[in-house]
Amino acid sequence: MKLMISIALLFLLPSCASQTSVVYIESSPEPLDGVIQTKIKDTVSLVCTLNGTHEDKELVWLRNDAMIKLNDGNKENRSCVCINPVIQKDDGATFTCQLKSNSSHSASVTLNVTYSADLSGSEKVTLEEEESLDLQCDMRANPLATSVTWQLNGTLVDLSTGGFIITNDGINTKLYAKKVDRSLHEGSYQCTVTSPGYGPQSKTFQVTVTDKTIKFPLMPTIAGVVVVALTTLLAIVSRWRVIAKCCK
Repeated sequence: MKLMISIALLFLLPSCASQTSVVYIESSPEPLDGVIQTKIKDTVSLVCTLNGTHEDKELVWLRNDAMIKLNDGNKENRSCVCINPVIQKDDGATFTCQLKSNSSHSASVTLNVTYSADLSGSEKVTLEEEESLDLQCDMRANPLATSVTWQLNGTLVDLSTGGFIITNDGINTKLYAKKVDRSLHEGSYQCTVTSPGYGPQSKTFQVTVTDKTIKFPLMPTIAGVVVVALTTLLAIVSRWRVIAKCCK
């Protein structure tokens, strides 16, 4: 008999714990183990409720420990927060509701925002011969990217020719060449980032290589012109003085 009573109490514990929480959060979408799954441009609604009777009924909301400004009438007993639209920076953000007078009475949820790499469109790049080529694409995605590729004129970039270097740091993927040669580097480049659930996302770069122009050092040239002008002026003044003496 005692064993049966113990088992019954064991099953009742989770329910009692939920009902006796001072502060609890309801959300749409619903959380799983305190984590809300959502996507870019979606809407997340959070409702915080104060359970029981308390002298201080004011609730406060925090986003990653930074206080959220609430309108009057949205602070006591029940308080709502709406994230609309969800953006990339909301990924991993923790929203906490707590009793203002006692922060130990609190509840939290964390957002897991899924998104693809932010790649699209085309960009024009013009370089002179022997200048460096430096292209980059944002490869951030959730879930993380499983594939990152660079193509030149529809073919995977050959790292053994053209002096190409590809680097990935988890934030950007970069394609670099120290000195461009029109025959090797001019053309259409495409970076493609693939992540689970979103497929490939791409951006293109139209690279044009022009002839190298001769660049004169501006400051030394100006200084030289000034020196020549002053020398000429002094010579003219000296000549005038000689002529003036002869006329006396």
